[in-house]
Amino acid sequence: MTGPLISVLLPVYNAEPYVAAAIQSILRQDYGRLEVIAIDDGSTDRSLEILERCRKTDSRVSIISRENRGLVASLNEGLAVAQGEFIARMDADDFAYPWRLSRQAALFAARPELGFCGSLVDMLLRGRIARARLDPVLRLELPVLAKFFTIFMHPTVVYNRRVIGDADLHYDGAYRHAEDFDLFRRLADRYPAAMMEESLLVYRVHPGSVTSRHTSEMRRTHLRIVAENLEREGLAEDSEDLRAIGDTVSFDTVARAAAFMRALEGRIAALPDTTRPSFEAGALNLFYFLYQLVNDEERPALTHELLTLTGKWNAIRRREKYALSPGARAPWLSQASMWAGKQADRMPTASNQRRRRPCLRLIGWGRHEAGRRNRQSPPLVGEMPGQGRRGALSRLA
Repeated sequence: MTGPLISVLLPVYNAEPYVAAAIQSILRQDYGRLEVIAIDDGSTDRSLEILERCRKTDSRVSIISRENRGLVASLNEGLAVAQGEFIARMDADDFAYPWRLSRQAALFAARPELGFCGSLVDMLLRGRIARARLDPVLRLELPVLAKFFTIFMHPTVVYNRRVIGDADLHYDGAYRHAEDFDLFRRLADRYPAAMMEESLLVYRVHPGSVTSRHTSEMRRTHLRIVAENLEREGLAEDSEDLRAIGDTVSFDTVARAAAFMRALEGRIAALPDTTRPSFEAGALNLFYFLYQLVNDEERPALTHELLTLTGKWNAIRRREKYALSPGARAPWLSQASMWAGKQADRMPTASNQRRRRPCLRLIGWGRHEAGRRNRQSPPLVGEMPGQGRRGALSRLA
């Protein structure tokens, strides 16, 4: 098959239960001109053994194996040895649909000016796939949105080396556990980016994922990046009130964060009509990020305070509003109501999936991007329950 070489970077650390499915999903792509660079980051399980078995059966696989240095070092090491004109990211606990790389290669062929692209993802949680839906906000200005959240799911991204300079294509270790957010904001400022409005990958949600294991540090770094961006744009004079809530959630830090949000919204309101909608969408995303951060403390009085001080009661779901309303007076009642709501959200039924709101507020954080499939797409593996065709998913998962 002709076409530019695509180098797929696959960092691996103790991914024994999942890595075989991940790498096979790349080797079985309908785009043949690829190389897989697997970086074993000092795994202590059988991950390296599985990778070596794959290398023996397919010469397109190469392996770097050494002591643990962390994800950022692994990614930069992979970038240094990659031979492809395009660099694709892949995580060791996800799996790609067979047409992923061919669709992304076709996009770059049609739009050679693009620096990088990403796609929507379907989510695999407790053995069920939740289908993606595109949030219309992602049709706004990506360079602006990239200042507020991670615009693409990291394992869906492909970088175009014909456009992006080598000096720009690197991950910064100073932003550990949010290195993708940092890189995307830098690239989006200099190079065109595109969101593909279809799911090209299944993102596996499990307790051992990086997102689950490094929640606190990810949140602190996320707020630091947003704060840097806002100061650079002249939309914040001092971002310490925003950063503080990433370290400690208290009535004081909630009040400071709420004041920061009100001041930010005032400055955004004065922006030109051409850019204001994108900044407004980014600011709303930042509020939802803060809302989840505070709500995860399971102290309803704090969440009640945030909603009251920001005036955002109408920005949350009606069920959550009813549950949190007594938060200041009867926190035990709010806790019971929120617990019941979470249990309802976890019910893996097709009707429940349809009821959920698009979660743009969690893009780059809770990892629930939404999207819709192109009608021309090949049949998906592993449909939602009641829609059949689960055999292929069972083999991959």
